[in-house]
Amino acid sequence: MNFPSRAHRRARSLLWLPLALMSSAAFAQRSPALDRASLWVGGYYTQMDTVIGASDKSGELYGSVDLEDDLGFDSHKTTPRVRLDFLVGDHQGFSFDYYDVRRNRSKSMSRDFSYGGTDYIASASVRGKLDFNFGSAAYRWWLGSGNDVFGIGLGAAYYGVHASISGEARLNDEVVQASSRYSENAWAPMLQLGWRHAFDDTMRMYVDLSGVKRNSSRLGGHIYNASVGFEWFPWQHVGLGAEYGYSRISLHQHRENYDDGLDMKFSGPSLFARFRF
Repeated sequence: MNFPSRAHRRARSLLWLPLALMSSAAFAQRSPALDRASLWVGGYYTQMDTVIGASDKSGELYGSVDLEDDLGFDSHKTTPRVRLDFLVGDHQGFSFDYYDVRRNRSKSMSRDFSYGGTDYIASASVRGKLDFNFGSAAYRWWLGSGNDVFGIGLGAAYYGVHASISGEARLNDEVVQASSRYSENAWAPMLQLGWRHAFDDTMRMYVDLSGVKRNSSRLGGHIYNASVGFEWFPWQHVGLGAEYGYSRISLHQHRENYDDGLDMKFSGPSLFARFRF
């Protein structure tokens, strides 16, 4: 039996090395479903349902206010939204997202309601305000190099809530001015999941899921987001993005004598101007 000489083995290794490098390069090649850098600028037309409530330490409800039904807040609102994604290498990168919801309303009430242990009388002038802002930053890993890639992201999310209700209230059978306020902000860990598919160089679609959860003695709760979208690039670097999303926000703030709570759901379409590089 003839064994290959050391020289033959070395020559064979030299022949296989370029092929191995070519295969590794092909495996590491960036997917056409991903951009080196990507900017999203647009608006989110939302259908909102918002409830602010309060309860004592035992969990008994002091009262709640539905901003849309009780105070006449518009259930639809266009909210600006900005995203930025960029890769570090071909399979990893950063993702940033930010949106801000600001709403206020004054109304003469036609029925009684309670909030924070305060009874608001019918026909009183009541003013409500809600500001909610959300921002996130995550490091993402993308698996795959063909037209389909799957991603997982770990990061942190910032959320701030500023809500207030003021007006005339009944206290000990006397009508006085009263107000309740809810104002907090916090950071929380976040998990993201995603899928991207490229039909060709001009059309793509995607699905994104994310969750934020915070357990705290002061401010806690969770935020869940889900979206599905489609991208079209009639030009090399400029295109349009259409998306439908759903978000559920449930937060609670612990006070000395009672706890505040915010339950907000919004869903609807988004339209983005897309820039890729």
